[in-house]
Amino acid sequence: MTDYRIINSWGNYPKIKGELIQTSNEEQLKKIINLKNTIIPYGNGRSYGDSALNSCVVKYKSHRNNINFNRSKGIVEIDAGLKIGDLIDHVLPFGYFPPVVPGTKTVTVGGAIAADIHGKNHHVDGCISNHIISFNLMLQNGHIVNCSKELNSELFRATCGGMGLTGVILNAKLKLISIKSNLIEQNSCKAKNIDELFSYFEYHDSRRFSVAWVDCFSSGNELGRGIYMSGDFLRNGIINSTNSYNFKFNIPDFCPTWLINPFSQKIFNQLYYNINGLNRKKTILIDYENFFFPLDKILNWNRLYGKSGFLQYQFVIPKDNSIIGIKKILNMISRSNHISPLAVLKLFGKRNENYLSFPIKGYTLALDFKIQPDIFSFLDELDKIVIDYGGRVYLAKDARTVKNNFELGYPNIKEFRTFRSQSGLNNKFHSNQSLRLEL
Repeated sequence: MTDYRIINSWGNYPKIKGELIQTSNEEQLKKIINLKNTIIPYGNGRSYGDSALNSCVVKYKSHRNNINFNRSKGIVEIDAGLKIGDLIDHVLPFGYFPPVVPGTKTVTVGGAIAADIHGKNHHVDGCISNHIISFNLMLQNGHIVNCSKELNSELFRATCGGMGLTGVILNAKLKLISIKSNLIEQNSCKAKNIDELFSYFEYHDSRRFSVAWVDCFSSGNELGRGIYMSGDFLRNGIINSTNSYNFKFNIPDFCPTWLINPFSQKIFNQLYYNINGLNRKKTILIDYENFFFPLDKILNWNRLYGKSGFLQYQFVIPKDNSIIGIKKILNMISRSNHISPLAVLKLFGKRNENYLSFPIKGYTLALDFKIQPDIFSFLDELDKIVIDYGGRVYLAKDARTVKNNFELGYPNIKEFRTFRSQSGLNNKFHSNQSLRLEL
């Protein structure tokens, strides 16, 4: 089915007029790849920038919607168009959970592999590719190849984190983790500044899941104050697979651009910091959905930023430079008129061998900025700090980084380009992002 329409990702920027082709048949997918000059796979539209945008995007979801689950081994074979949430719904009653999940359960499995997603547990469990046993990939000539760390390993390394530029992922085999409860034992600590936040991460680095909310309005001695949260699945309990989101709040239309402004956000941040920090240190039991996917409670929350959309800016800085680099960035934000309503800090473990996977050992900060006249020049300034301290930006969140800055953060970019060229993949698979960065 072909649909000519305005296509955009979750940030609602940029918007392009293009052709969206949906198919559930492998033979039809081969014909589409053969007929079109250029395409890019499109999952569920939950990447933030232009990595899945092109004049022709192809959404493949098998009509079979297969989930072949080996309960004794904890291994599942799934179609790439399946959403993470649907996978959880299927395996959770049997005491299993995906090893790595992003901040929303509406991401497809294929999209998760293409972005090589990380979660709140990267410092312990790495990216999703660490747990992928294999996947089937349709190439530019319509051939289907099986990829793993041992078989077609270079194609595996290029696809995981390659943002759809090597082919269309059809299905995957994934190793799950075993759990005893759907509840998370969460520990929360109120931090008076960014130094204290970092100390919590370092002291509790053995905890499986950790994340921090950061107040970007704070400055001076309170620069980067926030709430640190860590936890793990309850070791003794029961599995209650009932959806905890019985009620979801919906944003029916785009909000006026003035809704998110420094005054309203300062009030919100003050309230959030005080309410969540009523007890300096506390432990509670919380449902996995509230812990991993809090924003999924708000349908279409991206509309809060207005019709112009927003940019999510996520970067990582190596551990030795993280504190000073992130302090500089927070100082720049607190002195500007570009305040991020959402700022999330996480700890990364060691990098993997994939060409374009984002995480390196260090700290990552994800920020949301609504589109304003000078936001692009402001983010260019942040890029300089990230690069100066040896960091990089995340392709799944990027819509504006320039080629030279990107290359400085990804030392394996030459090998990726060479592999794409020698394999003929750059003759077919392109996105607005790949053209901008010459991937």
